[in-house]
Amino acid sequence: MAGTDYYKILGVEKNATPSEIKKAYHKLALKYHPDKNKDDKNAEAKFKEISEAYAVLSDKEKRNQYDTYGSADFQQRFSQEDIFRNFDLGDILKEFGFGQNFGGASFGRGFSGNAFTGGTGGNPFGNMNSSSRRQVKGNDLEYELHLTLEEIINGCKKTVTVNHAGNTDTLSVNIPKGMVSGKKIRVPGKGEVSPYGGPRGNLFIKSNIINHPEFMIEGNDITTIKEIKLSEALLGTKIDIKTPAGKIMNLNIPPGTKHKGKLRISQHGIPFMNGNGCGHLFVMIHINFPKELTDQQKKLVEKLAETGL
Repeated sequence: MAGTDYYKILGVEKNATPSEIKKAYHKLALKYHPDKNKDDKNAEAKFKEISEAYAVLSDKEKRNQYDTYGSADFQQRFSQEDIFRNFDLGDILKEFGFGQNFGGASFGRGFSGNAFTGGTGGNPFGNMNSSSRRQVKGNDLEYELHLTLEEIINGCKKTVTVNHAGNTDTLSVNIPKGMVSGKKIRVPGKGEVSPYGGPRGNLFIKSNIINHPEFMIEGNDITTIKEIKLSEALLGTKIDIKTPAGKIMNLNIPPGTKHKGKLRISQHGIPFMNGNGCGHLFVMIHINFPKELTDQQKKLVEKLAETGL
């Protein structure tokens, strides 16, 4: 049941208390138990579903794993036998008042008898296809890698050293273009060792871009600041801009440009990781207002003021 929402199955909120979860399961177990719905195969499937949800959410550690890694990843980590380990369905149903003989030894069609004996602690739905069972893999690891702007624009190869559980792995990792801060790449089988004999978890490399002295980075867009004179802002001008990739471009500054106004140079930012184009390069204009005027400049400004400027 990859991607299964156990909270939704039991009809409870994600912050539900253990007693609320137990109460919800009790209500649904009464409704869908196979012996109360002998000719309804859908009810039998539903009972299996709610029992699996309760087996996870009633166990503090399993619930924590489910909340931490999400439903799809949880299903990869835990087989059906792992989910129902230490889950005695027979005792639970008796606690709910079903009685010793409720359901009989066979526990309805397609159910394993060990659900009531409680001795094995395995999967009470023992007839499930064994191919769906997966070993519990080790925990995933996350490694934060500091990268320069140039490295994420061009892509690079980096050597990383990861320490975990007393072991050290030194890996050579290909960093793709466009791996901006917060983006991750997965290195399969380089996470923690499974304590249950399953495969190792995965290693996730997370990018963190080092601050650049010239460019401000926001996602795949880049902003640089350029100063122009007041006269240039009023009359317009042209300036040279060096892109992060090292290309020199001539940018037209239109007359009447405002202080801290932005001009966009399309597709000259950071490449997208999926290879579909790039972000944009923005040029923020800072107008250099003179702190003092010469006598000549003052007279000229006064004449301009007379014209209504």
